[in-house]
Amino acid sequence: MSVSEQQRSSSWLLLVFTLPTAKASERVGVWRKLQRYGALALPASGYVLPNNSANQERFEWLATSIRSSKGQAAVAQVLSFDDLRNEQIEQMFNQARTREYQVLEKELKKPAQGKKRTLAKPGILRLKKRLEQIIEIDFFGCPVRARVEQAMYDLDGNSDTHKGRESRKNPNDYVGRTWITRPKPGIDRVSSAWLISRYIDPKAKFVFDSDPRKHPDAIPFDMFNAAGFGHVGNDCTFETIVKSFGLRDPRLKVVGQAIHDADFADEHFGRTEAFGIDRILDGWNSRGVANDEVLRRGMEMIEGLYNGIR
Repeated sequence: MSVSEQQRSSSWLLLVFTLPTAKASERVGVWRKLQRYGALALPASGYVLPNNSANQERFEWLATSIRSSKGQAAVAQVLSFDDLRNEQIEQMFNQARTREYQVLEKELKKPAQGKKRTLAKPGILRLKKRLEQIIEIDFFGCPVRARVEQAMYDLDGNSDTHKGRESRKNPNDYVGRTWITRPKPGIDRVSSAWLISRYIDPKAKFVFDSDPRKHPDAIPFDMFNAAGFGHVGNDCTFETIVKSFGLRDPRLKVVGQAIHDADFADEHFGRTEAFGIDRILDGWNSRGVANDEVLRRGMEMIEGLYNGIR
């Protein structure tokens, strides 16, 4: 079996290491990096991450750093653990992310509980950055994420922003544009891209970046900023775009309800049609499928969902 085949068949990366007891500061530095990478500490020994190229590079560099501090380190590719099923490990990752999301959620709710319901821009930027950091290591689609994202949108929104978004948009002003959204597109971003291509901008070009400032001419959608199109009130981005452009196709309402329920996981409309699509997208993203390819495949599934509605 080739090396590339071994990598594809191995689910996990395992880092085991030791450091001399005198290296207290180095030990703290390693622990902080492991926290930032989202690594999971096993009950027995070692730290685990899902096996992909980015995580492998992180572990390899960390192992190199440990060895340079006169420690010992090894990185292994592991198919499975005899005392832990893969599903159990995924659940442990989600539990770790849930705790981090909940801590952030408490901070997001603090402004609403006080007399002043707004937060200074530096404070909002700090919370956005923290949310982005958690999302980056949310490898298995923690269900709490959608709720915290909504809380972030609510905090970042204001009446002027909402009024601007609620005004009717002219599709002719949005033809032949570049549209930007975050990497690893999920159900709301994929369906919104399908909606944009089908109803608004047939020549749309899509780019992926967490920082829209790097693409000043692009139109953001489902981003953590006030510009472009995103969650408004209890609407997901798909619903926002439908309302912003006054799209009247009755099947879009049903699709929007399905996307809403899958994105927020709140069963608001009681529609389950998009849950499977959402899980498939998460699977492709966790396997490192390119953003463009995930978007292409996902848009085909949304087209199928749309055509299957009666």
